[in-house]
Amino acid sequence: MLSLSARVQIPEQELEFITMRASGPGGQHVNKTDSAVQLRFDYANSPSLPESCKAALRQMKDNRILASGWIMIRVESHRSQLMNKEAAKEALLALLQQAGKPVKVRRPTKPSKNAKRKRTDSKTLRGKIKSGRGKVKL
Repeated sequence: MLSLSARVQIPEQELEFITMRASGPGGQHVNKTDSAVQLRFDYANSPSLPESCKAALRQMKDNRILASGWIMIRVESHRSQLMNKEAAKEALLALLQQAGKPVKVRRPTKPSKNAKRKRTDSKTLRGKIKSGRGKVKL
């Protein structure tokens, strides 16, 4: 059971794990064992995920979220298959928690009069410094 919050819990039956051989260095161990794990989760057809979270996932720009309604997470950072499965679950949990957070609305602001005055004063001061760098006339 993957607990997103007190009310939202995803059962293990909705998660699909595929094991494969990991890539990269590692010698005989990596060539003989299926330690890499790919976690697949069909969030579009999940009955345990709220609609607001599904909509947020559709809006997110993450290469692990596919347009077909699936989330695919591949982990091969650990030597053990069990540890890779746990890392994949944690990555899915972090992704779903990020989707559950409300998007902060940006309120456009204007600089204050004092800030504008400071900016122009610093620009004129800088201009005076630069104008003093010219050739010296005798």
